Amino acid sequence: MDYTMGIDVGTTSTKCVLYDLNGQIIAHADKGYQLYQTKPGMAEEDPEEIFEAVIKTMQEVLKNIDSQSLKFVSFSTAMHSLILMDDNDRPITKAITWADNRAVKYSDELIKSGLGAEIYAKTGTPIHPMAPLSKMLWLKKEHSDLFDRAKKFIDIKSYIFFKLFGIYKIDYSIASATGMFNIFNLKWEPQVLNLLNIEEARLPEVVPTTNGVTGISEKYQERLGIGSDIPFVFGASDGVLSNLGLNAIDPGVVAVTIGTSGAVRVVVDKPVIDPNGNLFCYALTKNKWVVGGPVNNGGIVFRWVRDQLFDSKVSYDELTKMANEVPAGSKGLLFQPYLGGERAPIWNAYARGSFFGLTRQHTRSDMVRSSLEGIVFNLYAVMCLIEKITGKPVSIQATGGFARSSMWRQMLADIFDQDVVVPESFESSCLGAVVLGMYAQGYIDDLSAVKDMVGITEIHHPDPKNVKVYQELFPIWQRITHALEPEYKQIAKFQDR
Repeated sequence: MDYTMGIDVGTTSTKCVLYDLNGQIIAHADKGYQLYQTKPGMAEEDPEEIFEAVIKTMQEVLKNIDSQSLKFVSFSTAMHSLILMDDNDRPITKAITWADNRAVKYSDELIKSGLGAEIYAKTGTPIHPMAPLSKMLWLKKEHSDLFDRAKKFIDIKSYIFFKLFGIYKIDYSIASATGMFNIFNLKWEPQVLNLLNIEEARLPEVVPTTNGVTGISEKYQERLGIGSDIPFVFGASDGVLSNLGLNAIDPGVVAVTIGTSGAVRVVVDKPVIDPNGNLFCYALTKNKWVVGGPVNNGGIVFRWVRDQLFDSKVSYDELTKMANEVPAGSKGLLFQPYLGGERAPIWNAYARGSFFGLTRQHTRSDMVRSSLEGIVFNLYAVMCLIEKITGKPVSIQATGGFARSSMWRQMLADIFDQDVVVPESFESSCLGAVVLGMYAQGYIDDLSAVKDMVGITEIHHPDPKNVKVYQELFPIWQRITHALEPEYKQIAKFQDR
C-alpha cells in the first residue's frame, strides 16, 4: 500500500497523520509543547521543541510501515511566527507567535500614520501585532541588537525546512500572512523593505505552495528511517488548508473553525481586499485565495469558564449539557468573549471581556451558555464582514474541537441561520496538506478530489425559533461591542500597571 503524510504544526501541538491515497487515516500522532508567557504580552515557543515534535510524530506514524511506501510529506503550519537567525544559522530568538501582543504600539502607529492602510492594500494582512511586520518594527525599535544581528528573518516552517534541507524558503501562503508580501505580484513588497531598512536577501526565498524538495540530510534520514528521495512539499498555512481539508473551496461554502482560537474563511479565485482593512486575504495556490477573519477567543474562553466559574475537574461535556438546558439567548445575558484582545472583527489588542444584562436570576448555567453564544456571535460578526465582499454563504463547513459537540454545532447553525455540515475528518489541515501534496505530486488533477475524502458525519439545520431569538439579540450584542471599544485601552492600561 502507498501512503502520504500530512503534518500540521500548530500553536499548541504538532499533529502528524498518515493517509492512504484515498484519504483514509492509517495512523496519527500528536505532541504538544510549551507556550512561554513570562512577560506581559509575550507568547513565544522554542523552535527546537517544535522541530523535535515534528520528528517524533513522524517517527511514531512511520514505525509500522515500510518507509519505501511513503510517497511524500506535506506541511501545514500556523501563520505569523517570526524567528531571527544569526550568521551561524542559529536562532537568536524563540519563535514569536501570532498571539504575542508586544508590538501593539507599532501596529497602532502604522494605522494612525495612514501607512498601514497603504501596506494592507498591497499585502492583504490586517495591521496588527500578530503580523511579522509589526513584530519586526518592534524588534528594530526596542531590540536593535537582535535585529541588526539577524542574518535571516524566518517563520517556523522555514526553520523546519532549514533543519531538514539546509535551505531558507517560504511558501506563498505563509508569506502572504507576514504583512510584507505583495499578494498581487507575489513578491516581497519594496515599501515594507524600505520601512524596515532591510534587503530582500534577509528574507527567505518565496516559492509556490506546491513546490517540493528532496535530499533530506543524512542525519534525519537515519532518525526517520526514510530515503533522501522522499519529496517534502512546502504546503500552506493551517487556515487555508483547513478550508481545503473541509472541502470548503467552492463559491459560497464557508469554513468555520473553533479550536483554541477560531476563524471564518471562504475561497475566492483571485486576491480580494476589504476596503476597511478588517479581513485577511491569504494564498492557497496561485488561483485560489482565502478571504476571512481570525479570532483570538475560541475554545480558550470555554476553558476559562470551566477553570474560573467551576473546577478544572469538571468535564466540558458536563458544561455543554448544562448549557443545553438553558434556552437560546441565555435569558438575555450577553457575553463579550474578548479575554485575550481580539483580531477580527474589531482588531483591537486591548479588547476585554464582559457579561451584559446580568441579574440575580441568572445562574452559572446561563453564564456557560452565554459564553458559548458570545464566541459564536463574534464569529458571525466576521461572517457579516465577509458577506459584503463575497456574498451570502450557501453552507457552513465546521471543524475544530468544538465540532465534536452537537450543541455547539446546532448553536452555530442557529446564529448563522445556515445549514452546518460536519466532515468526518476532524484533522482538516492535515488532510488539506495531503490533498495539496497529491495535487503537487500529480496524484490528482484537481483539488476538488477532496470531496471524495472528507465524508460527512452530520448536518444541522437552523431551528427557526432559535434563529428568531438570535436575530433579535445579535444587533444588541454588536452595539455593546461598539459602545465599549473606546474604553478598552484605558482598562487595559490599568490592568497592565
